[in-house]
Amino acid sequence: MKIKSYKKNDVVVIELSGRLNAVNVHLLQKKFKEFCPGENCFVFDLGALEYLDSTGLGGIVSCLKAASDNNGDVKIACLQNKTKMVFEITRAYKIFDIFEDVDSAVAAFK
Repeated sequence: MKIKSYKKNDVVVIELSGRLNAVNVHLLQKKFKEFCPGENCFVFDLGALEYLDSTGLGGIVSCLKAASDNNGDVKIACLQNKTKMVFEITRAYKIFDIFEDVDSAVAAFK
């Protein structure tokens, strides 16, 4: 898995690519902790994420909890079919705001 990040309109966009699973979820959590508590608005761009298992999704949920504890939020953008299926099966779509693209997700913070 690769993690890239950048700021867009005071929102931290975190791009995930490759596979997010039990093997590497700790990397996401470590990287996310570097942003907290300084930042609290995040968009996860999952457009290049090829695979997501339940442990990887749990890692994303833990990021949401950390952001919420800091009066922030995590929004999801660019879900692809394989990752969308994980969100649907686990009903994680009920706890995240999900957007078609990064710009829409960033704009939702206004």
